[in-house]
Amino acid sequence: MPANSSVEAAGSATASLEAPDHFRDFLPPPRRRDFVARPVVCVQGLGFVGAAMATALAAARDDNGTPCFNVVGIDLDTARGRHAVAALADGRFPFAVADAALAAATAEAASVGNLAATSDPAAYALAEVIVVDVNLDLPVNADPISAEVPHLDLGNFRDAISTLGRWMAPDALVVIETTVPPGTCSQVVAPQLEAALRDRGLPSARFRLAHSYERVMPGADYLDSIVNYWRVYAGHTPAAADACAAFLSRVVNVARYPLCRLSSTTASETAKVLENSYRAVNIAFMEEWGRFAEAVGVDLFEVCAAVRQRPTHSNLRQPGFGVGGYCLPKDPLMALAASRDIFGLDSLDFPFCRLAVATNRVMPLVSLDRVTAMLGGSLVGKRLALLGVSYRPDVADTRHTPAELFLRESQARGAAVVLHDPLVAYWPEVGCEVSQTLPAPDGLDAVIFATAHGVYRDIVPANWLAGARPVVLDANDVLDASQRQAFRAAGCPVAAIGRGGEAP
Repeated sequence: MPANSSVEAAGSATASLEAPDHFRDFLPPPRRRDFVARPVVCVQGLGFVGAAMATALAAARDDNGTPCFNVVGIDLDTARGRHAVAALADGRFPFAVADAALAAATAEAASVGNLAATSDPAAYALAEVIVVDVNLDLPVNADPISAEVPHLDLGNFRDAISTLGRWMAPDALVVIETTVPPGTCSQVVAPQLEAALRDRGLPSARFRLAHSYERVMPGADYLDSIVNYWRVYAGHTPAAADACAAFLSRVVNVARYPLCRLSSTTASETAKVLENSYRAVNIAFMEEWGRFAEAVGVDLFEVCAAVRQRPTHSNLRQPGFGVGGYCLPKDPLMALAASRDIFGLDSLDFPFCRLAVATNRVMPLVSLDRVTAMLGGSLVGKRLALLGVSYRPDVADTRHTPAELFLRESQARGAAVVLHDPLVAYWPEVGCEVSQTLPAPDGLDAVIFATAHGVYRDIVPANWLAGARPVVLDANDVLDASQRQAFRAAGCPVAAIGRGGEAP
């Protein structure tokens, strides 16, 4: 616990909150002298969502331009957690980002002195509002089409909620932003908070619980995706819903993006899972059309652009390298798992969702098979350059990236793989360094453009190739038509996922 803190030990029946000015104890010493008392908001979990939410909260201003909150970001005392805490405390966003506005807002919050970070759970006792952004992983079967049903593992999530229950001030608003299986707030979070308050000798109903799922889109508009976007919310009680609406209205631009209130937390949880399931199914659906387009000589991206002119089809997806990130690889299975493990409904099934997960998981192998064919049917002794290992453009997130399956299977087939990503220096899931310097194409047999980072869209093929002639696969609509043509003009065989008639 920070020096001079008057917050009493967890579990005490008399634990009390003297005043929000104890927030200053969580600031680095040089900034404590500039402290201004404001309502305190804690963000539990400083990953790609929580760290951005902490910055957005610190950047929130009232009509007079005054900061609305003092914000404490809290993470576990692990290597990753300590890194995030140290970065935010120093005014740096913890992850490499392409959004200059997010980086600037994080630095400004440090300068203003209304953003702190810590691994000390005592900070929760200061908060009027606690925003929960911790991971909730769903173990996914190797074959999701099988009869075996994925089961929920709520251990780490329960631990996080238990920590809140031990420390939170009575009547604090707890907003769950984590994507959770439907029923989690009412069947897991609320009972756990009730039990924790009873253990402290407090009335079990002295909390306000709401669910408002994140819609954060890391990338060039990272911060904007929090502040200027629609939010759905619901409360465990009407009072909690009202409090959540009042809180969100100080962060989100509700004048342009009105809040959407649902009737229950289970409805809100279902909305998030359904959103992501719809997107995953849409992507999987386009995969089979990608193979058709390649076979008959059609540019499916051109076709999709035409179809999207119809408003009812404006969000049609497209084929690509694969699906990754924290959400889409697992969220379509959450309703199935919740049916069994939370609601005891063994008769329900979600065949479209299971098929979508299975289809999307093997998408990278389509690109690998295409490269293998372009190289004569074998990768033994071949040297490949995989350009882009993060799962989406302009972010450093490698969780469940499709590049992992591509890498492992390429190596299994006998290839050596050179990795490049402008934002990823170390790939933790694989345990290897990633070059941030574009590799020289001399000596490469194939180049695979997997992630549409801006640096790849700026490549001038003739200048980069310098006479080399590797085969080139645009696996994810990375290159424009002029770049693909320039690669051909330089003597490179070129193919593109979803585009027929471009293979040599």
